[in-house]
Amino acid sequence: MNVFRGSSEVGDALVGCAVVIGNFDGVHLGHQALFARARQLAGAGGTVAALTFEPHPARYFKPELAPPLIDTDEQKLRLLEAQSVDGVIVERFDADLAALTPHQFVKRVLVDAIRAAHVVVGEDFVFGKQRSGNLATLQALGEDLGFIAHGVEHVRADAIIVSSTKVREFVLMGRPDGARALLGRPFTVVGEVVKGDGRGSTIGVPTANVNVQNGLRPARGVYAGFAIRADGSRHPSVINVGYAPTIKNTDDVTFEAHLLDMRADMLGETLAVELWHRLRDEKRFGSVDELVAQIHADIARGRELLGANLPASAAVGEAQ
Repeated sequence: MNVFRGSSEVGDALVGCAVVIGNFDGVHLGHQALFARARQLAGAGGTVAALTFEPHPARYFKPELAPPLIDTDEQKLRLLEAQSVDGVIVERFDADLAALTPHQFVKRVLVDAIRAAHVVVGEDFVFGKQRSGNLATLQALGEDLGFIAHGVEHVRADAIIVSSTKVREFVLMGRPDGARALLGRPFTVVGEVVKGDGRGSTIGVPTANVNVQNGLRPARGVYAGFAIRADGSRHPSVINVGYAPTIKNTDDVTFEAHLLDMRADMLGETLAVELWHRLRDEKRFGSVDELVAQIHADIARGRELLGANLPASAAVGEAQ
């Protein structure tokens, strides 16, 4: 997959492609439907491209009100590649681009730079200066300028319209099941394993302390999921997101994953952590013994939900 840092870099690489326009935060089921339509239009051997923007337009216009992004930039590119996208154009969203009328945007970017044959967008797509263009505008411009614009209806999952906004709501509510239903995969954070205070090890429950890079963070609580190491290996885990109030004294929310089937020094390693199930709220226990007893209960429940089928003797994980 080729990544172009601006449509001016595309050259002849994508001539005649089917291009999908969007921010693609989460690359959820709705986005996936757009790419499926583009692949259908491109046909066998055809080229599919994604046109996205950096920064997210909401961050440009009102950075203080902009929503946290679901994925890191690297995650988004990998997810787009998984949709069989041949090229991604990351267009700089700045004052110049924001000032373009719909006609100017289409002529400069879609026609002169990318030279697309098909343009695929969601049915509520808006673009151009002051969001003055919509799907009908795009279709009319396509007729004049030599491409065909296609609108794709909203995708629903269990009667819920799939959107990045709804994914964020589920994650912030501590509902990884809901987020998974809309994403078509578990919500996943990535980050470097950094040195913690080591207190988990003192009670027999060492954790990987993950410095999360995602803008979107899950609600505080205890989760079951999988940790994916740099070598691609997947490990069932219990994850604590919060202050760990029983054995720590911190004002910072931490993200700690205990890998149930292994003990290894992962310091400095990049870890991806999938959240599959919420086990319970975070709470303060009256003693370390009470905490450890609850941890064992969390691990047992996590194993059951994940279908890990690990031996009961495997190391337990830290979760406050």
